[in-house]
Amino acid sequence: MEGQITREDALSREGYRHACHIMLYGDCSAKLFGKIPIKHIVLMQMRFDGLLGFPGGLVNPSKETLEAGLSRELLEEVGVAIPVGVENHVSSCLATSCPRLITHFYIKKRTEAELREIERAAVATATDHGLEVLGMVRVPLYFLKNGGGLPFFLSHSFISNSRAQLLSALQRCGLLSQGELEKAVRQAEQMRRTHSADPH
Repeated sequence: MEGQITREDALSREGYRHACHIMLYGDCSAKLFGKIPIKHIVLMQMRFDGLLGFPGGLVNPSKETLEAGLSRELLEEVGVAIPVGVENHVSSCLATSCPRLITHFYIKKRTEAELREIERAAVATATDHGLEVLGMVRVPLYFLKNGGGLPFFLSHSFISNSRAQLLSALQRCGLLSQGELEKAVRQAEQMRRTHSADPH
């Protein structure tokens, strides 16, 4: 990913703000309409600004570790205290959209039952629900006719580098093949061009 640096390098830089976000995912046995295997649950969220992103937020490394700060943010945003460790850290990047900001990305696998509990808590107990977070969203990892499923999802607007983080994480975790990801990105770009050319 562009602007990638090590976690140690990131923490040694002075005058930078740090934002930590996480992809929570797990396996799923359900089928859409009883026939299309869903296979995996990947959680994102609709933010207050109408953009899609991952749960998390700003962390102050002078007061708490990145991981403790991310766990605190998760409690606020999804209503569950999810322990996050250094072993869940995937990447640190210099943000291209915001000067002097470093984004840290984490991945953590949970069971289907745990992910369902997170979705429930995000509505029932999270202090940020309806404020900073408008709702949790599952990423559709399947393909339907006319670009439905993942291609349509990728044609939406994402905050900062969260779209690139999603694509990278899907490949890293083996949730989709390189060919499937390329197909989804290609179809999403075609949709965006079609929508921007549509006068209505």
